[in-house]
Amino acid sequence: MPAFLSKYHNMDMLKGSLWDKIFVFSLPLAFTSILQQLFNAADVAVLGNFVGNDAVAAVGNNIPIIGLVVNLFVGGSLGANVVVARYLGMKDQKNANDAVHTAFFLALLTGCAIALIGVPFARVFIDMLGVPDNVAGPCEEYLRVYFLGMPFISLYNFEAALFRSKGDTNTPLIALAIASVFNIVGNLVVVLVFDMQTGGVALTTVLSNVLCSGFLFYHLRKDSGFLHISYKRILSCNQRKARAIISIGLPAGIQGMVFSLSNLLIQSAINSLGTDAMAASAAAFTIEINTYCFINAFGLAATTFISQNYGAGNLTRCRQVVHACFWLDFITATVFSAFIIFFVRDLLGFFSNSEAVISLGITRVYLVVLPEVLSVAMEIMSGTMRGFGYSLPPALMTLFGICGVRIIWLFSIFKMYPTYNVLMAVYGISWGVAALLIFIIYVRFMRKIKAQIHSK
Repeated sequence: MPAFLSKYHNMDMLKGSLWDKIFVFSLPLAFTSILQQLFNAADVAVLGNFVGNDAVAAVGNNIPIIGLVVNLFVGGSLGANVVVARYLGMKDQKNANDAVHTAFFLALLTGCAIALIGVPFARVFIDMLGVPDNVAGPCEEYLRVYFLGMPFISLYNFEAALFRSKGDTNTPLIALAIASVFNIVGNLVVVLVFDMQTGGVALTTVLSNVLCSGFLFYHLRKDSGFLHISYKRILSCNQRKARAIISIGLPAGIQGMVFSLSNLLIQSAINSLGTDAMAASAAAFTIEINTYCFINAFGLAATTFISQNYGAGNLTRCRQVVHACFWLDFITATVFSAFIIFFVRDLLGFFSNSEAVISLGITRVYLVVLPEVLSVAMEIMSGTMRGFGYSLPPALMTLFGICGVRIIWLFSIFKMYPTYNVLMAVYGISWGVAALLIFIIYVRFMRKIKAQIHSK
């Protein structure tokens, strides 16, 4: 590790400067999320350049379904992050280790349950999306294989959250970087050497998830502190801590799933516009989601820093965390969005050489990335409330603001004007509504927190 970063490894979130620590904590998180997206991006790029648009459309149709499940894992892992970080703030390593083992058990249980449901019902999900016949076969093949890897995807997200609770965001990044290289090389091998298509790249992705979750498990086993996983306790579950993890993680998971659920509905509408629209959306999504990775990273930083400081009883520092996270998030998201807008044509060219696909992709990037800055306020406010242990209110506001608005838009405005531009416009509108609703409950929530600060 470089010397200038060494002081941030296992950083002390309870004392000292905040801006530099939050920034250094958040960047690996953002790059970790980007690498996770590269798993699908690598699939899309290889299939788009060496197989064809139908194969790209097949993967694109699966992105919202996969996102729906992965967001459940990410949200659930936030519960583990908050509970473990709070015990660390209290300097209670015994209870922190109990929470670590409980989180590991919940990760295994959740991942296996999703796999058992997803593999046999993959075709049902494909039919629900109304996927065209020329795409349905490879789409089902990709999804069925992908579901086999759900236990390892779940494990990775929970393991990463455990490292994050003590300020270590570098180890999960290293694990995913190794797995991403394996995934890219593996995709090229299965397509060019073994002449496999969607099923082959899905299998490579599964093996990549096995690799990165195994890497983190190895480091959990080696850890000599509260993160140590004991084989004897690997299936142990403390009911009280499980309830705490679920009470925070499940609403956060639902909030993430709401985004993916609304994207499923939008994907159904995209399917009605033809293969070019499907391929363009798949390619554009793999680009635009990277902006959200940075936005979300600072929201996760707010959750972790506030959890530890709330556990230590330092509410004034919690308020300072909110301000630092917001401005760092806003500046970073603005710079990254500008980069994407400026190089949008070149970026889309990595995924398709079709001018029709690139043109539609540019339209989507403009209509999605430009208003995406609204998500900064949403993520910081939601992350703050989760850090204090209040996960349900922002989840409900997201349900109404995101999913509700998009459903209304699809069955009213888009039904009257069924064009690609009109469909893409719903992203910015729904973010604006959701941000307003979350702001209303956030203001009321922070008044209670300020009252606690003044009473100290």
